[in-house]
Amino acid sequence: MKTMKTTLCLLLCLLLGLSCAACGESAAPAQTETTARTEAPAGTEEPAAEEPEAEAPAAEEPETEEAGVDEDELPILPEGDSQPAEAPGDLHHVQITIRDYGTVTLELDAEAAPITVQNFLDLAGSGFYDGLTFHRIMDGFMVQGGDPLGNGTGGSGKNITGEFTANGWDNPISHKKGVISMARARDVNSASCQFFICVADSEFLDGQYAAFGHVTEGMEILEQIAKDARPIDNNGSIPPDQQPVIESITVLD
Repeated sequence: MKTMKTTLCLLLCLLLGLSCAACGESAAPAQTETTARTEAPAGTEEPAAEEPEAEAPAAEEPETEEAGVDEDELPILPEGDSQPAEAPGDLHHVQITIRDYGTVTLELDAEAAPITVQNFLDLAGSGFYDGLTFHRIMDGFMVQGGDPLGNGTGGSGKNITGEFTANGWDNPISHKKGVISMARARDVNSASCQFFICVADSEFLDGQYAAFGHVTEGMEILEQIAKDARPIDNNGSIPPDQQPVIESITVLD
């Protein structure tokens, strides 16, 4: 009987021990799971809040770059590259002083070629032409100058729209004797700083080049320059040491 009581006590203790162990094992994962749920969202939310801030400058970059390109390109063709709503004034006058020859006065017509006239006035007013030469001279045709390189390949660093019929502009000035016009390459919008003055009627140029004024005084000076010239080829090229020098081009009004 005593042995049976002892056995029953041992079985009861064993059952109580297993029950306590089971309760301890199920409590531990529950705490771990709760901890994981609490920490994981906190760690996820922090980067998520920072992401929009990091992306904002990237979204603004293209707008800034695009605006910069537009601003840079406005000067690749100068401000006068598009036809102004109002001409800067109908008539302007300039004087070209040529070393050893004298002064030639011209009247520029801003109504016929506003972009071309403004470009010429800007260059002359800045002193761009001072010290340059007439590098191409053909007696019975024209004298050409205003090239900083003195060989027909130089420019001012910007090009202007060609104001002549072939380029969609209504320019009524004909290339008569004494008319000043812009030299250019094949591109209709390639005129820059080189100009020529006709020493004979050259109407075959009409509609192809931007005439923008005419000589009012000193035509005989240009005719003498043409007669004195000794071109080295059929294109009127003048050796550098024989090129008549433009001492200055003065804007009178």
